[in-house]
Amino acid sequence: MFFELLAGNLIQGVFLGAVYGMATMGLSLIFGVLKVVNVGHGAFIMVGAFITLALFDGLGISPILAIPAAFGVGLALGLFFYYTVIQRLIKAPELATLLATFSIGILLEEVIKLVFGSEFRGYNWVVGKIDLGITVVPMSKLYAGVGSVVIAVLLYLWFNRTRAGSAMRSVVEDSEGARVCGVNVGAAYAWSFALGIGLTVASGVLLTMFIPVGINPYMGGGYTLKAFVIAVLGGLASPYGAFFGGLVFGLIENGSYTLFALLPGVEPFALTRFLSFMILLVILLIRPTGLLRGK
Repeated sequence: MFFELLAGNLIQGVFLGAVYGMATMGLSLIFGVLKVVNVGHGAFIMVGAFITLALFDGLGISPILAIPAAFGVGLALGLFFYYTVIQRLIKAPELATLLATFSIGILLEEVIKLVFGSEFRGYNWVVGKIDLGITVVPMSKLYAGVGSVVIAVLLYLWFNRTRAGSAMRSVVEDSEGARVCGVNVGAAYAWSFALGIGLTVASGVLLTMFIPVGINPYMGGGYTLKAFVIAVLGGLASPYGAFFGGLVFGLIENGSYTLFALLPGVEPFALTRFLSFMILLVILLIRPTGLLRGK
């Protein structure tokens, strides 16, 4: 019985891990190109969750169709915050960008609180289930996992098959060399930040397919922690490493939850969060560049 439950949770952990990985790709992309650590990451995920809620409750639009809407809003927010804040701090000390992205996160939380209120919200999107034999997976979770893989593949193709993607990769390798070769480095920085934020906001839609309740302005903190663990696991500057790091983290989180549930007198969810910190600490000690590092 235990092994069947563990196997079922690990299967669901793969779908959840894909969403975690996609949610972290934006964080890694921004750091890889601009060397900016976005500590307001979770707030942008929260924005995506509220976009899903508003479209579903207000207009009856399914979360699947909310993904491109959230991505578009994310691009707009990314360009806005880049040109108003981040562009001025590109050459500033790291602490300046940390404080700036932290402040952006607080600003987003308070704006959403002002518009929607601070109470917990949720939505009910029933699209059936699929029986895999050892576990039953809601179709919404399957859509979220598959959607994350599709987005990751599209990002890979964009980076490797388009001129804009190649220009962005050249900026990562050598910004001055790219400038000499005619690449508009300023535009590459702006669109890298916008693309990273767009991916992050879109991931908020996918995460609500897993957890459609508990949507509130301050929900992003836990996802920021997980994103940093995943980013360090996969290599902080590697979006693709982040995606595979998310898969590994999803398996660890769901598998450890099953094991922790066997311990008497403990809260399994709290222990999985503790495990996240421990994973981060151990990886930083043994391999700070990430276990799955790569460009």
